[in-house]
Amino acid sequence: MSMSGFMTALRSEAKYGLGDTMQLWKRNLLAYRRQPDLLVFSTIQPVMFVLLFAFVFGGAIQTGPIPYIDFLLPGILVQSGLFGSTQTGVGLAEDVRSGMIDRYRSLPMARSAVIAGRILADTTRNMFVLTLMVGVGLIIGFRFHGSVAGATAMLLLGVVFAQAFSWISAAIGMSVRRAETAQVASFVWIFPLTFVSSVFVPIETMPDWLRAVAQHSPVTLTVDAMRGLALGVEFWGSLMRSLAWIVGIMVIFVPVAIWRYRKIA
Repeated sequence: MSMSGFMTALRSEAKYGLGDTMQLWKRNLLAYRRQPDLLVFSTIQPVMFVLLFAFVFGGAIQTGPIPYIDFLLPGILVQSGLFGSTQTGVGLAEDVRSGMIDRYRSLPMARSAVIAGRILADTTRNMFVLTLMVGVGLIIGFRFHGSVAGATAMLLLGVVFAQAFSWISAAIGMSVRRAETAQVASFVWIFPLTFVSSVFVPIETMPDWLRAVAQHSPVTLTVDAMRGLALGVEFWGSLMRSLAWIVGIMVIFVPVAIWRYRKIA
């Protein structure tokens, strides 16, 4: 095949791959319409965390001159995105169990579109939940101290971070046989990753050995960057390291997830 022919084939596959992804994105969004309880409960959980820590534990946690709700909300946004990312693996594992993956396999479509369409739908849901969480935060006292651009960048960073972790969840979902197993397998590592970070408390309050782990955590770096964007303080160092983590996760887990899908198919 000539170079021009190769490039034409590559562009054609990219074009149809995008179209297939968008079709599966719509299919997965329609599933949320048929299961509104999933969207409701994925919203209630982070609201409960905000209220619990803001009004029950907040008085016992010292964050210096920063009001605790301003400290807390960016962390809750990251936590909500991480918990939401687990639904990618659960949904894909359910598609494997129900035989939906076999149906996709019989169609002339890009293989990556099955996973990408699911992740795009979950990213859309995460964007809705995170935006709603900011609204709840504003009601109970959270305030942006930076610019409108900073507030927008904060939300986008939270969404992109969750999207990267959706690829990890996808790899897990493609590696197990049941949706329940995918959910348990995801929470086994997401819970410690979330709590050993600056989501709820300043890492300076942790023991030295634990602080050494927390300060290099992708969760801590992303939360600190989002706090900086929300509060209008320095954020570039944390932001660059957070983006490096995001790129690294996707470089590793995008091909792993697609490889697992091909192996199943």
